[in-house]
Amino acid sequence: MKTKFKKTNTNTLKKIKKKKNSFLSSIQFLKKINTTNFNTSIDVSIHLNIDSKKTEQNIKSYAVLPYGNGKKTTIAAFIEQEKKHIAEKSGADYIGTEDLFDKIQKKKIKFDIVIATPKTMHIVGKLGTILGPKGLMPNIKFGTITKNIAETINNIKKGQIFYKNDKNGIIHAQIGKINFKNDELQKNFEIFISEIKKNKPSKIKGLYIKKIYLSATMSPGIEIDCTLYN
Repeated sequence: MKTKFKKTNTNTLKKIKKKKNSFLSSIQFLKKINTTNFNTSIDVSIHLNIDSKKTEQNIKSYAVLPYGNGKKTTIAAFIEQEKKHIAEKSGADYIGTEDLFDKIQKKKIKFDIVIATPKTMHIVGKLGTILGPKGLMPNIKFGTITKNIAETINNIKKGQIFYKNDKNGIIHAQIGKINFKNDELQKNFEIFISEIKKNKPSKIKGLYIKKIYLSATMSPGIEIDCTLYN
């Protein structure tokens, strides 16, 4: 399906694609050309100067976006019985140990993220063939193996996103929805970029962020001036 852009924006699109733009001007343009009848996502692609074939240069972490990314996240939490009330109060959707294991194994529930305390990982580990291929296995680098149950659940519900580079050294992420205010999207973007910069591999010299593209669902990618963020 091809998106039909307003004819009045054709020349502007040609101009904006020929230069590197500020985040704000890119967002304003994406909103201007949007013709979808749903609340489209705002996505960012960040091209890094890393060698993804080298394990020590791969980026895998998380960021808490102050305004969230517009997604409702369903959490399955493996928590020992005596701490179950903490997960319940914090808003986890499914909570348990062996009983939660059975539900996942029998595909009785749907969820987006799995978190676990260190004491329950011996149970979660048995779900490797189910969770592993989907990238849902709890991971220390993602903060999903945790002793801080309430903080972890609250962060995820508020807008914590998980990211890692692909084989081409590119990180893709949704940083909001098109109905977000411009300053909300910009703050989300700046927090996301700062988190990626914190995880810069020590052996990378010179330019770390090579290119940044911003897009909406079914829109062209708009290049952002990455010199503003290196």
